[in-house]
Amino acid sequence: MTLRQEARTRVNENGRVVIPAAFRKAMGIKAGDEVVLRIEDNELRILTLKQRIERAQRLVRQHVKPGTSLVDELIADRREAAKRE
Repeated sequence: MTLRQEARTRVNENGRVVIPAAFRKAMGIKAGDEVVLRIEDNELRILTLKQRIERAQRLVRQHVKPGTSLVDELIADRREAAKRE
């Protein structure tokens, strides 16, 4: 989902910024949730941990053949390593 809203807010003396309720709701951010801040293309980006995980999963899927189980491969690798110990 692409949110095409803008809001102006101020940075307080402690460096805090309030994310408006409509933005939090659109992104699924609740009180106490952790978010990831990143500077990209000279912009501050805010992502939820869920968004970050989904992005990482998409990147991994680009390099894994369909039907491949990374979990099964990891278990097999660990078993081979244990045999060599």
